Amino acid sequence: MQRKAATVIFIVVKFNVKPDWSDRWLDLVADFTESTRKEPGNLWFDWSRSVDNPNEFVLVEAFQDDAAEAHVNSEHFKKAMADMPQALAETPHIISRQIEGSGWDRMGELTIAS
Repeated sequence: MQRKAATVIFIVVKFNVKPDWSDRWLDLVADFTESTRKEPGNLWFDWSRSVDNPNEFVLVEAFQDDAAEAHVNSEHFKKAMADMPQALAETPHIISRQIEGSGWDRMGELTIAS
């Protein structure tokens, strides 16, 4: 019997926030972030701020394949979807893909000796 390769749901979302929300965005999403990171099957849920646009925040997240549906049906997800629009300048842009793997790999083109 052949074993199925591990897969994850890998998601990147770009949030363009209103300028008056830029310094408050991470506070707005703090409970959502903390709750999501505690979910079974969440592999990572990491925010970054664009170096080119101070009003753009990028969320990189991953879930074990079977955990993504529970995430979007959670109460904290529903609350975040209700809370976020007040701070957004436009609809977020998203890439969501199922990929083989179970976490971050090391970059082969740039290896740092220990």
